[in-house]
Amino acid sequence: MLKLNLGCGNRKLVSFINVDARKEVDPDVIADVTAIHEEFQDVDLIYACHVLEHFPLKPSSFQPVTWKEVLGNWYSTLKEGGVLRLAVPDIEAVLEYYSETKDITSLYALLYGGQKYDFDFHYHCWSFETLKKDLLEAGFKKVKRYDWRCTEHFFVDDYSQAYLPHMDKVNGKLMSLNVEAIK
Repeated sequence: MLKLNLGCGNRKLVSFINVDARKEVDPDVIADVTAIHEEFQDVDLIYACHVLEHFPLKPSSFQPVTWKEVLGNWYSTLKEGGVLRLAVPDIEAVLEYYSETKDITSLYALLYGGQKYDFDFHYHCWSFETLKKDLLEAGFKKVKRYDWRCTEHFFVDDYSQAYLPHMDKVNGKLMSLNVEAIK
């Protein structure tokens, strides 16, 4: 199986080709995840954990590629029946957490990105229904949530496992919207 971990950062997945635009994180392949179809075709699985929100709705001089274009690129990269596994900040969970705790500082990175390097800014957010709609419009089918515990990479503590309070995976609130879609 050909599996890509796009925007891998420092979180490499075994049996995946780990792709990032930043060479300092030492990915398997240095590539622009917005044009991944130029590097790969007929991919079985694309995993993009907290990547899509780094692209705007409208192009700008800061970020000329939109998240809709990114979804289209990833769709064309997958083989028929291939799986796109996404994780993005869950705006409903963020709003519920704030409503319950009034703790905005714990939510800054989910809302705005970590802002530690050029690409680390958030432009967009989704609920399950809005992300499902966008995936269906991009051509995907069978859109559903997935449980990070039931993936082959469950042991890698990435943002698909983002809980508040931090690391409280038993009593905390999952802040990541984890969704799979089939081409």
